[in-house]
Amino acid sequence: MQKQLTLKESFTLKGKGLHTGQMITAVFNPAEENYGYKIQRTDVEGQPIIDCNADLVGDTQRGTVLVKDEVKVSTIEHAMAALYALGIDNCLIQLDGPEMPILDGSAMPFVEAIEKVGLQEQNAKKDYYVVKHKMEIKGENGEHMILIPDDHFCVNAQIAFDSQILDNQFANLDNMADFSKEIASARTFVFVREIEPLLNMGLIRGGDLDNAIVIYEKELPQDRYDNLADKLGIAHMDATRLGYINHKPLTWNNEPSRHKLLDIIGDLALVGRPILGRVVATKPGHTINNKFARAIKRDIKKHEVQCPAYDPNVAPLMDVNKIRSLLPHRYPMQLVDKVISVDEPEIVAVKNVTSNEPFFTGHFPEEPVMPGVLIVEAMAQAGGLLVLNAVDEPERYSTYFLKIDGVKFRHKVVPGDTLIFKVKMMGPFRRGIATMSGLVFVGDTVAAEAEFTAQVVKNK
Repeated sequence: MQKQLTLKESFTLKGKGLHTGQMITAVFNPAEENYGYKIQRTDVEGQPIIDCNADLVGDTQRGTVLVKDEVKVSTIEHAMAALYALGIDNCLIQLDGPEMPILDGSAMPFVEAIEKVGLQEQNAKKDYYVVKHKMEIKGENGEHMILIPDDHFCVNAQIAFDSQILDNQFANLDNMADFSKEIASARTFVFVREIEPLLNMGLIRGGDLDNAIVIYEKELPQDRYDNLADKLGIAHMDATRLGYINHKPLTWNNEPSRHKLLDIIGDLALVGRPILGRVVATKPGHTINNKFARAIKRDIKKHEVQCPAYDPNVAPLMDVNKIRSLLPHRYPMQLVDKVISVDEPEIVAVKNVTSNEPFFTGHFPEEPVMPGVLIVEAMAQAGGLLVLNAVDEPERYSTYFLKIDGVKFRHKVVPGDTLIFKVKMMGPFRRGIATMSGLVFVGDTVAAEAEFTAQVVKNK
């Protein structure tokens, strides 16, 4: 079980905003467990703290813009990508302006600053969104995003433009550990044909050849090309020479597609949970990225409680013999077959329900159903193993019910089902008393839930 991470200490980055052109200071601060990513505007008193949440994205025209109470924060995607890819779960960002500094147009300055201050492990565990089924969403112009199950978060991206300089490109990232060296340095890009309309809209006032790759693929008259250079504050160039225009050569031949992959990571960071799944993106952009992030959030809400991952090929933490040495229960009342994990304050255990269970003989024998009280008993046995894991010489103790609350049966359990128990402590274990909450899953479906209090007593 991986723990949540935050920064070991604060760091500061300064630079101009891509769209406003004003100098902006960004301070990245450690944050408490389960805080997530939040941004605070410090330039105006009383500004709200804005959650970095896909549902708060108000504009995706040339970057990702968060909006809350008419307060905006723009161009956050590169910083979000760096935080997310490096595994940070909790961070408060303070800005003294309306957008994140563009810096060199990539995520690398953020990555370098994070790596310099280091990461701090926290006590709370990461709350992964485990992709269990295929999801996809399509745009109106060939955009296509797919999310499929995978053991890691990984991204495949394909871009396609009607351009003789930049047409089709691919980029892949199969391991987030490679983000720093394979993706972070990829810079944002823009076509020369887009610059005049963007300037007329009051955007990219801070854009220059130090923070963006400029692609010149359709020849302009020299005077118009010179006029555009004057607006950008750069030297005049030969209008007959097509290609990439930038001070620094391309880091990779497919740097634009790598940057689009970077943007996907930054935009999906606004889902609010680390994802275990593979993204396959065709013609991605901030608009389709945000629609996809919102769709993922809806799916998370729909399946808010997720069944723990269970691989029967992996050796259990406790097998039936180890369980028998800790619990006094014996056939037919030993109702936990194995324990997958114990990560304080949570345990995950398994019971395989067979047709040979003795209770099926008399409990609806024509249509056998496991009695609800035994489902709760099995859940409590898993909780007993969790509690005993916290005491010395656990084999010398037994646990007993004191109270059961909030019991709900949502799905019947029948022969052939595999029950997955997820039981966690609701508070500290004190004076031999433990309060726990439990869930029982059949597949991805919650079959039962309950809260219960148990007492741990030393055996005579």
